[in-house]
Amino acid sequence: MKKTLRIATRKSPLAMWQTEFVKAELEKAHPGLEVILLPMSTKGDKILDVPLAKIGGKGLFTKELEDRMMEGEADIAVHSMKDVPMQLPEGFALGAILERHAPTDAFVSNNFESFESLPQGA
Repeated sequence: MKKTLRIATRKSPLAMWQTEFVKAELEKAHPGLEVILLPMSTKGDKILDVPLAKIGGKGLFTKELEDRMMEGEADIAVHSMKDVPMQLPEGFALGAILERHAPTDAFVSNNFESFESLPQGA
């Protein structure tokens, strides 16, 4: 009997790339495993005109995916670390963290000199 793993993910290009990568790695490590992707839009994807800190912060990108797991519709979810909240819901854990690929992110601002000078929640 073929085993199936359902992965909840956001529909954004970055999330889909990351999830396709995870799918390929899982299938390579577990021949015969069927991996099904469950792409979806989250509240954070839909609300584009309000600062995230004012409407719920990082959880806006993860809540719906976690709900699908709680409801038994998904087995795992793939998130960017930037979207993972500091406090995970009860019963949830980080099962794996992928190796970071290109650490070439940059901070550019004409208003702030450093990350430390940013306002809380920025």
